[in-house]
Amino acid sequence: MISALSKFPLFQYLNQPLFEKTTAAPVLNPRRFLYLHRIELLERCLEREFKSSGK
Repeated sequence: MISALSKFPLFQYLNQPLFEKTTAAPVLNPRRFLYLHRIELLERCLEREFKSSGK
């Protein structure tokens, strides 16, 4: 259980904008937030360009 808590993006979860109409509604369910956070992280990783080290 402790390892699961250490991987949760607590800072991002607590710093969601609550009353701003310009952004999406905050996700109050921690499991749903973690699911969406992982998807966003994967999308950011796939957008990066990596340089291959040719041998």
